[in-house]
Amino acid sequence: MSGTDANESVLMQVQGVGAFVRALLPVQLTGGHTVTYGVWVGFDPANLQHVLEVWWTPEYADLQIEGILANVVQPWGLYGTPVSLRVLSVDETPYCVTSPDSRLASVISDHWDHRLILDALP
Repeated sequence: MSGTDANESVLMQVQGVGAFVRALLPVQLTGGHTVTYGVWVGFDPANLQHVLEVWWTPEYADLQIEGILANVVQPWGLYGTPVSLRVLSVDETPYCVTSPDSRLASVISDHWDHRLILDALP
């Protein structure tokens, strides 16, 4: 883990499971609002060393990661969905920017009724 525990970490590797990075999934809502989900994205552990090497350097700005959502995102589900991450701000974790899955691509690019989304939040 990059922090003292999973809540403070942005990167972690779980023995026998894989490597994970914390990412942001912004969802555009009606009325000009946005809700941003914090998600974990599983990625190939073979890439973990490279990610660690650039995370706290200027090269972080160019970081791109291909992975799979490791969380359920309500109200869509989406667990296990492929996603591409890219750094949009060097002061933040990477963002979910594209997906070959049409459901997640829609979540990323469309505007959603704010009542539907806010009612689905815990």
